[in-house]
This record gives sequence, C-alpha cells and structure tokens, in this order.
Amino acid sequence: MRQIFKTTLLMTVLTALFMAVGYMIGGRSGMLLALGIAAVSNVVTYFFSDSIVLKMQGAQPLGARYPQVEQIVQRLAALDNLPMPKLYYVDTPIPNAFATGRSPKHAAVAVTSGIMEILEDDELEAVLAHELGHVKNRDMLVSTVVATVAGAISYLAQFAFFFGGSDDEDANPLAMVLMAILAPIAAMMIQMAVSRSREYLADEHSHDVLGTGEPLARALRKLEDWKYSQPPIGASPAQEASAHLMFANMFSMQGLAALFSTHPPTEDRVERLKELDEGN
Repeated sequence: MRQIFKTTLLMTVLTALFMAVGYMIGGRSGMLLALGIAAVSNVVTYFFSDSIVLKMQGAQPLGARYPQVEQIVQRLAALDNLPMPKLYYVDTPIPNAFATGRSPKHAAVAVTSGIMEILEDDELEAVLAHELGHVKNRDMLVSTVVATVAGAISYLAQFAFFFGGSDDEDANPLAMVLMAILAPIAAMMIQMAVSRSREYLADEHSHDVLGTGEPLARALRKLEDWKYSQPPIGASPAQEASAHLMFANMFSMQGLAALFSTHPPTEDRVERLKELDEGN
C-alpha cells in the first residue's frame, strides 16, 4: 500500500510540474499540442511494447530451452489467477529477467541465459514471481502514463527555451530559462522514482506469493556480486530504453547518476525484504 501511495503522489507531482511548465509558457493550445504528441508516441509504445522490447533485446521463444521456467511460471500464474504469459529467453551472459506487455492477457516474460546459470530454482522462482508482479500490477500502463507526462514536459520546456514563452510583460525571463532547463531534469527524476517504487511493489508481490523474501534477497545479492566481478558494463541505447523493465540494474551507476537509476539500490531492496519477513 505504501508503494501504491508513493506512486500516486509522484504522478500527482509530475502532473503539477507539467501544469507549471504550461503556465510559464502561457499557451493552453501549445500545452495541449505537446501533450497530444507525447500521448500518441506513448500509446504506440504501449500497444506494441512487447514486440518492440523483445526485438530490442534479441529475445527468442523459450520452447524447450529451460523447462523449469515454464513449470514455475505455470504454477505462479495459477496462484495469481493470471493468464499464462508468453515465455522467452535472451542469449546473453548478463543475468537478468524482465516482463513486458500492455496487460496480463498480452504479457511476456523473459529470462537471460546468464541468470539461468547462477540462480538456484527457489531463487529463480522468486525472480519470476517478481516479474509476474509487474504483470499483475499493470506496470507497463503506469510507466506509459508517466512517460507521456514526462515527455510532454520535456517538449514544452524545449519549446519555451527555443521559441520563448508567455508574452506577459510580468514574465520573468530568468525563471523561463530555469524552468526550461530544470523541468525536464525534474520530470526524469520523478519518472525514475516511479520506476523504483514499482520495483519495490513487485518485490513485495514476490514475498507475498511465496511467503518469504529470502530467496529473492539471495537472487539480488548474486546478481550484485556478478556485476561487480565483471568489468563495468556500458548500456547500449536499446538497453537504456528498456532498463526500467529489467529485474535488476546491471549497469554501474554512482553519484548523481544514481538519481536517474530505474531501480533502487540492491541493499535497500534486500533490507525491505528482511523487514517484510520480520513483519510476518
């Protein structure tokens, strides 16, 4: 419940920021045009998200590759009263998993060959329960709405920066410049904060379905250990675009860059899982 409230609050702040940028520009028609452009692009992404993401990741149908994945997902989907999602794998040593699709009826879940090599079955089950949590919570819809508003803010801010804003004589040019520069940054930070909130919520779902967060905590630690045992991994544009869908952030982010991370720090996720276990 706490994460749902946090997501709602962040989306409210994001909407207020959008309205503030529109007010600074001073044109209702321009604000609506920006929202329309962002909405169209994100609606297309929403309806074709599964095929776009799977293609970007080079995902292949699971088939008979990892039978334990199908067995686990079938069991978890039945427990959650969810339709059976389509299953895929990505042939990469980077351990990860992700879910995509606009609704539970159009969902897809994928694992990488890397994660299959390092996780025990109970850890894999916990990760897949996390991914089905994203499906059940309709996180693709949430991220699309957030991206629509954040994209509109960036569009409006760029418009104001290059073409000027309100013709009001009382308008402060310095405020306009600051708004044009800071508003997109603030919108991106809020967007990433929403993404992190949904990760916590999916972790909670895994805990609730399995009755324990210990296997998921172990899986998180294993992926973290793997990441720091390798040379720093640079994200390609495709990987950056779909980073928010992944189970874990396998790219090194420190300092200010952590503010724009799509995932909470692993130690925070593990600590929250411990608190959930202690609460039980």
